[in-house]
Amino acid sequence: MATGDGLLARLRPVGNRLTPAQLTDLARLALEHGNGLVEITARGNLQVRGLTPQSAPRFARAAATVIAVDTGPVIAVSPLMGDDPTEKADPTPLFERLHREAAPLTARLGPKVSVVLDGGGQLPLAALKADIRLYAEDATNWAVTLGGAAPLRLDGDGAVTAALALLRALAALGPAARATDLFPSTARASENGGQPDLPMRLRRRRGHAIAIALPFGQVHGDALVALARRCAAAGVATLRLAPGHALLLDDAPDALVEAAAALGFITDPRDPRRRVSACIGSAGCAAGHIAARRVAASLAPLLPEGRQLHVSGCSKGCAHPRPAAFTLVGRPDGVGLVIAGRAGDTPEEIRSEAALPAALAARWENR
Repeated sequence: MATGDGLLARLRPVGNRLTPAQLTDLARLALEHGNGLVEITARGNLQVRGLTPQSAPRFARAAATVIAVDTGPVIAVSPLMGDDPTEKADPTPLFERLHREAAPLTARLGPKVSVVLDGGGQLPLAALKADIRLYAEDATNWAVTLGGAAPLRLDGDGAVTAALALLRALAALGPAARATDLFPSTARASENGGQPDLPMRLRRRRGHAIAIALPFGQVHGDALVALARRCAAAGVATLRLAPGHALLLDDAPDALVEAAAALGFITDPRDPRRRVSACIGSAGCAAGHIAARRVAASLAPLLPEGRQLHVSGCSKGCAHPRPAAFTLVGRPDGVGLVIAGRAGDTPEEIRSEAALPAALAARWENR
């Protein structure tokens, strides 16, 4: 799709898994065909920025030779699906059936229609918006939420059947349809401005995984190439794209974590940047009035423990559509400050970018 810094390509690698060699190749393609900026989205998808109408087809053809891309319906699962000893139930059989039977509907579903399939393991998926949500209550039963309706308690077969029925109904209505059109929501949205709580060390059935996060979801391709090289040298065979703008490194030694930190990745769960959501803003979006990630980076060190912040280049609030405790919104006349609301809400005050630290400090002290 078109953005302020060119065309953006979003890829969903099958299984959300990459080898170091695949990560190297994709990063080099981003450097060759785009502006070198690579993102991992809140859902764990890979994005490459700065493509042109001429380079985008070349990137697509080359990327298809590096990884298998999932072009089916959007079904968000934990990258540790089936390999997480803490899961209440293994979602894999449900995922395989849902993916297979929903595949013919893909072209008639809106691009934002999504399913979250959560086995209840170590990686929380509750912060991901979804038209359909399946959450394991125990080894047999699933809580199934359709749009904004109250959850239904169904067994595995019933959960998949209900999800498929709603997807077929949405496909019949056309690409503009969403689950809330059929099942409106009356619940109040959660006010959480930070990223999902991401454990930095996770158990696997055989081994472990270390999570590292991309600051505000973005990193330069050179850093990814360097990370992949260090992963290969350390014997890490698998990297997993994870929700919360993160990568999981299977069986990573401590020295590799230190190397990742030196490359600019977030390796400390207490890092204040984990509690800030920020879009690219004016640095890569024509609608942005401020360079949101630059502003976020300058304010993150000042963020008190336990506070969350959302910095949005404009009133659309793409990085965090839900209400947040504190939201900064780029405007033609300055930066709006919204308290306990969304980026599109009326701000309580307008400040210049230079005045933001003092304005936020006063607010943080009073809450």
